Amino acid sequence: MRVHICAVGRLRAGPERTLIDDYLHRFDRTGRPLGLGPATLHEVEDRKGGGMTAEAMLLQRSLPKNALHVALDERGKVLTSPNFADHLGRWRDDGCSDLAFVIGGADGIAPDLRESAAFRLSFGAMVWPHMLARVMLCEQLYRAASILAGSPYHRV
Repeated sequence: MRVHICAVGRLRAGPERTLIDDYLHRFDRTGRPLGLGPATLHEVEDRKGGGMTAEAMLLQRSLPKNALHVALDERGKVLTSPNFADHLGRWRDDGCSDLAFVIGGADGIAPDLRESAAFRLSFGAMVWPHMLARVMLCEQLYRAASILAGSPYHRV
């Protein structure tokens, strides 16, 4: 199952980019034998300042055709890491070939795009900067693959 992260904004070189690259590399290495990966980052940028609506159009275009999409949203479901791993494994086992995580810009995801998601995921009641949300998602993808692989990375 290919994993896509469709996000508003372009990450420059720096600590966030380094962490994302590291976790995605780990995810690919751990996930491939499990039928997970590769993971690809799709960045979109609204240069005309059209707000959430324009961002949603760009995000929609970045979604692979027929991908199951998951919106990262503060109103979404909060999962433990093992539960997230279970969801990832279930989507894979159900024949999902492309799974896309959608991360909006500073104002979030437009309501229409958010509502069309197959699943809405929250990293808790706090609001996180969208660049940090990417890092957290990449780490959780790696952690989920590690859990599914039986690796000791995740300790209860």
